[in-house]
Amino acid sequence: MDRRTFFKASLAGGTALAAGAASCPAQARETHPMPPEAVGLLFDSVLCVGCKACVAACKEANGMPMEFSTKDQYWDTPLDISGKTLNVIKAYRNGKMEAKDREENGFAFIKKSCMHCVDPSCVSACPVSAMKKDAKTGVVTYDKDACIGCRYCVAACPFGVPRFTYDSPTPQISKCQLCIHRHKDGKYAACAEVCPTGATLYGKVSVLREEAQRRLALKPGDKTEFPRGHLRAAEEKALQGAPEGKGEQRRQGWKDDGAQRYPGVAGQYLQHIYGEKEFGGTQMLMLSGVSFQKLGYPDLPPRSDAATSETLQHTLYGGLIAPIAVLGALTFIARRNVKPEDGEGGQNG
Repeated sequence: MDRRTFFKASLAGGTALAAGAASCPAQARETHPMPPEAVGLLFDSVLCVGCKACVAACKEANGMPMEFSTKDQYWDTPLDISGKTLNVIKAYRNGKMEAKDREENGFAFIKKSCMHCVDPSCVSACPVSAMKKDAKTGVVTYDKDACIGCRYCVAACPFGVPRFTYDSPTPQISKCQLCIHRHKDGKYAACAEVCPTGATLYGKVSVLREEAQRRLALKPGDKTEFPRGHLRAAEEKALQGAPEGKGEQRRQGWKDDGAQRYPGVAGQYLQHIYGEKEFGGTQMLMLSGVSFQKLGYPDLPPRSDAATSETLQHTLYGGLIAPIAVLGALTFIARRNVKPEDGEGGQNG
């Protein structure tokens, strides 16, 4: 096949592909919904006292080594999540730090771990399905045996959660998996299990959301009760049997249900549940008295990046737009740079 015949065939093939693409347009993908039985965490920065019991419990439950950030290596002192630390408590400080949960001259504590997004970018970006989202619980898990070390998940996560163990001879991704390996024994997330104030609470996301709404409805200084550990089935039943949106009234159904609760006083909350809508929603919900951006969490749109990127990919590649464009560009470059052969488009010498 000479050069002229090749160009004619390429043009004809590209025209046919474009016609086929036009007859089968790509469909935009919506953000995935949360599984009805999804489980997660509610983190309340107002209740957190910065004791870091959750950090120690997480390491014990997941077999993670100690991590030192000081010269005297006596204590486990991680500064951030890493290949050795899946969960950490950070501190916000401003000015004289005279009052807790106040942005000006105040301080606050915030939890950093996997958010278990409803429509996770890490799962969408992983080319070998090493990152998966459990269809029932919604927990985002990691399969080290399937991982090829591309680290696309690291780049895709807007929360900077997946970490790659560069210092290991057998590197892998490290991230919180909500202690899913403990579920078969009837246990739950270790960080929530040991939290002394109920700042980290485990349960179904639907019930955690109700508890978050209840707290936001309280006035600062109101006496109340805070559940600890796990919002169990008895409490869920009490919630489901009461009118929608009546958080405090619904909690009155908690009679002799065996739940762990302790008396307390409502604090000053921002009227916002972080993770309820951000990035398509997450299974870790957070409350705070300080701006979440100042606590290190990004201001994200309600649509997930996975929905946006997959819609774009399906549009370009599903409709063959990108391959056709590349083929056309290469054909144009070839025609400009290939010299005519003797007898083609010129006079014989």
